[in-house]
Amino acid sequence: MDNKAHWSKIYQTKGADQVSWYQVNPALSLHMIQQTGIALDEPIMDVGAGASTLVDHLVNLGYQNLTLLDLSAEALQVAQMRLGEKARALTWLEGDVTTASLPEHHYAVWHDRAVFHFLTDPHARQQYVQQVARSVRVGGHIIIATFALDGPEKCSGLDVVRYDPQSLHAEFGAQFKLIRDTKEAHHTPWGTEQQFVYCYCRIEGA
Repeated sequence: MDNKAHWSKIYQTKGADQVSWYQVNPALSLHMIQQTGIALDEPIMDVGAGASTLVDHLVNLGYQNLTLLDLSAEALQVAQMRLGEKARALTWLEGDVTTASLPEHHYAVWHDRAVFHFLTDPHARQQYVQQVARSVRVGGHIIIATFALDGPEKCSGLDVVRYDPQSLHAEFGAQFKLIRDTKEAHHTPWGTEQQFVYCYCRIEGA
């Protein structure tokens, strides 16, 4: 089963609030996005947006220029249905982040909670980093969250790569200036705990 079919099956068989990564309130992601200080009309990319409630909170805070990208059309449809008419003003992209056609030097914020750690192939990680460098504007903000070194070794039956702040930042390189990092103990819907690491970087000119 390819990745697209894998994630589509998950959202065909499970409720959006019954997957391990579900958050009622994605407080840390929201805080980090707000701390960038961007204007409410500047473009934000949420990679692996799926059925996440992050978009609801961003819309309610007044952010207007949101792009939601995910492999699973089913996951995006859950979010679209939940948002109703508000969804019409947003950009929804079904596709693979490593190969998707994205505008150059466009996004002010690139947010990814729990996609990058699924890239176990070094070439895929390189493609991802190149995509970020190409589509985020100079001075733009990158927020990446993955499982920490003491986090799970697998998620939804797939292997992951676990990171600490140093190894995660090393994947991106010197063009991405590490501003700060933090950890989060995420509580799954069934009460278990998963350790995440977040890195916040600014992209600098070549």
